[in-house]
Amino acid sequence: MISLLWGIFALAWMVLALIPLLGWGNWFLIPFAAVGAIIAAIGLLFTKSENNGRAKTGLLLNAIVIVVALVRLGIGGGII
Repeated sequence: MISLLWGIFALAWMVLALIPLLGWGNWFLIPFAAVGAIIAAIGLLFTKSENNGRAKTGLLLNAIVIVVALVRLGIGGGII
């Protein structure tokens, strides 16, 4: 549940970071979403397979946020 909420917050932050001149927020967003993905991975390890839907969703959501933030930084010249 924590990773899902973490991913939703990261997704909202990512939408704000897509606005021009706010791309610097991606530098903070990537580690934040990575922590959410780690929390989701731990949740996957310690829950039964029939009860880990929220953890899978949180992991997927955080992974999408990380990929989009990396692409945005690459387009904007933030990653050399």
